[in-house]
Amino acid sequence: MSYTPLLFIYFFCRSASSSLDLIWRLATNWRVDLSSSFNHPLPANIATSSSRQNLDANEVLYDSQPDLREIVFVIQSQSNSFHVSRAERQRADLLQQTQSLTQTPPPILLLHSLTDNEGDWSILPVLPYLSLLFGKNSSWLVFLEEETNVKVTKLLQALRKFDRRKEWFLGKPLHDEESTIIHHYAFAENPSIFKYPDFSAAWALSIPLLDRLASKVRDEPLKSDFTIDLKHEVALYIWENGQGPRLTAVPELCTEPEHSPTAQHCATTLSSPAPLCGEPVKKEDIFVAVKTCKKFHTERVPVVKKTWEREAFLLEYYSDHTDPSIPTIDLGVPNTERGHCGKTFAILERYVSDAVPKTRWLLVVDDDTLISLPRLQMLLSCYDPSEPVCLGERYGYGLGQGGYSYITGGGGMVFSRAAVVRLLASDCKCYRDDAPDDMVLGMCLNALGLPVTHSSLFHQARPEDYSRDFLAHQVPISFHKHWNIDPVAVFNRWLKDKSRSTSPRGLNKSTKEEL
Repeated sequence: MSYTPLLFIYFFCRSASSSLDLIWRLATNWRVDLSSSFNHPLPANIATSSSRQNLDANEVLYDSQPDLREIVFVIQSQSNSFHVSRAERQRADLLQQTQSLTQTPPPILLLHSLTDNEGDWSILPVLPYLSLLFGKNSSWLVFLEEETNVKVTKLLQALRKFDRRKEWFLGKPLHDEESTIIHHYAFAENPSIFKYPDFSAAWALSIPLLDRLASKVRDEPLKSDFTIDLKHEVALYIWENGQGPRLTAVPELCTEPEHSPTAQHCATTLSSPAPLCGEPVKKEDIFVAVKTCKKFHTERVPVVKKTWEREAFLLEYYSDHTDPSIPTIDLGVPNTERGHCGKTFAILERYVSDAVPKTRWLLVVDDDTLISLPRLQMLLSCYDPSEPVCLGERYGYGLGQGGYSYITGGGGMVFSRAAVVRLLASDCKCYRDDAPDDMVLGMCLNALGLPVTHSSLFHQARPEDYSRDFLAHQVPISFHKHWNIDPVAVFNRWLKDKSRSTSPRGLNKSTKEEL
């Protein structure tokens, strides 16, 4: 039997059992009384210790005595140990602030631990769950990313400006400067007209809007096959072709650095643009695999050599043709026009063999990927290579119907050795050499119960395809595609550090300061 039908059976059974398990737990274990206050036991993962673009001081404050118990915080956390630790620190900070306000602490949820559904990170599938638990006792659902700092008092003041009995979708607006592939070229005639939230600044739903969206999700199966840019897709779903509310800008939701003098009015700010976890991973600990083919030996490979190849200690080019001048290695897998599953699995096999030096990390990229290896070295210092880590820009397929997440290949896929060993020890294989390698790997990881870890610093597309304001608070690690750009100029502007490293660990002072 082929692998694909087994996966479909697996996803169906998993989705059904997950829903039944949720109903059973609600009915028997948690005993949540939604008609009363939060004095009853809550799940263990809950901590208990548009048109209005600007609002001035003369407007009505709808909640003269806002109750923190009516705000539900949802931290968009991940199951990797580094991210769990980060989210727990954020929850502890929120609890400390609320205790100083002498009010009962609000519910604080970690998104990754709410249910067993893989699609919870895409927000929409989990809305019925949140509506069921909090629809009768709360006023606001506030979503935070792990790096979002919150000043609770200022956030309460900002929310008081909105009538909680109405439907509100609040956030810091982003917009596209030009139509982009990652948004399926939506609003091509005027891309800037549609606003979607910068999740880093936090975003909020009023409970009336949550309840209506939850009913819609329950009654109408989610139609989108792919989840690519979640913040844009959530905004489109809420807008509902003009039938629902547009995003309302809240000036107090900010992405300024935490200690910036321009952030004095802000209810939310950002931690450092990339996590700092100590000394960077040694470049000798990263094996770099570049996928190419004969027709791109003279077009794309020279760009890699002019830009980021010099930062790699161990790097090999894998092609369908041996070219000693590069050099390339022919893995015996024919080049395919669509997916490259056969080639990628051959790379994984070679990585764990005696043919290459043993390293803790494997980076697989395309020949038109632009990447900063020093920044990757710094980021990887936050992760434990003894864990099965699969890191990059996360996409999703069929998440509303029990699908799976995957690391999109163009931005770079990073694997710990432990992850590669687990993958190859399973029965998971390519169903065709030209199958999409990143998606097949995602199916395999999902079947094995191994998490996919997202970092917004990896990018599947070009800088032009992302909102300018979104990139403004990032120190990006990668971009992808040479289409209609000068790739060397893009690398020099976005990814090149100011000075060359002389440090034995391969990371220069300017990179540390930038991160």
